[in-house]
Amino acid sequence: MTLDATTLNTQSFVVHDVDAFPIVRSRSGAIQPGYGAQWQREMDALIAHGEPFVVIFDQGHPEEAHDDRKLRGLWLKRNRERLAAMCKAVLAVEPNAGKRLALKAQAALVSKAFNVPMEIAATPAGAEDLAFAYLGMDTNSG
Repeated sequence: MTLDATTLNTQSFVVHDVDAFPIVRSRSGAIQPGYGAQWQREMDALIAHGEPFVVIFDQGHPEEAHDDRKLRGLWLKRNRERLAAMCKAVLAVEPNAGKRLALKAQAALVSKAFNVPMEIAATPAGAEDLAFAYLGMDTNSG
């Protein structure tokens, strides 16, 4: 399934790649100081779109600035229920087994705090398989 440009303006997305919606990919190159407000606008648009989606973070996601992390955290707290209703999972890719284990422990806390499942896959293909499963889609139907 791809988005119809009349229902969600894909051109306005900078932080997220929505071309393969309902699979939404975080663009690591967009994680620059000051990106938080754009992230909020995009998350609001994704939720307002009214169709379930999954977010995938590919490996090597950069560290974010404190102000952006704070802004995102406040948005997540204010929008916890709305997010849980539309975002079926947040997935990350980490090929290193040791790092993956550490991230899985963090993911459990995040999942509990925001009521959205978070899993760490070893490969991009593994993350996509998880995304399809969370969306209740056959991997051949996209």
